[in-house]
Amino acid sequence: MSTPAANPSYLLDTHIWFWYLTGSKRLPTGLRTAIGAASGRLWISPISVWELGILEQRGRVRLDGGFRSWAQAAQRRFPLQEASLTGEVAVTSCELDLPHRDPADRFLAATALIHALTLMTVDERLQDARWLSTRSS
Repeated sequence: MSTPAANPSYLLDTHIWFWYLTGSKRLPTGLRTAIGAASGRLWISPISVWELGILEQRGRVRLDGGFRSWAQAAQRRFPLQEASLTGEVAVTSCELDLPHRDPADRFLAATALIHALTLMTVDERLQDARWLSTRSS
């Protein structure tokens, strides 16, 4: 895990965003506390919204009212700043040294790098990337 700055801004990985919104016990207490204390410094990537929609289509998660309704309600209940998906993010996502080819992870890592955000994740494959600032607890 990289050491985050004293008052970092966080990009929430898809699972962190979902677990926080659903009150999942899978979300580590330290991350729940950090999210609560980081008002105004929390970001979401459009890729996380897309990824959650794909997970719902594949039956891996169930979203009350369907994906569109759930995503709109989530934004109202837990507003986050949107980290733009730019050409530079796309190019950087193709240049990353990651041990897997998961496109969502590539875009999230590139977004964190380009926007100088700390990625909040429990994904060990992302935590192991020494060039990426992460927080897992």
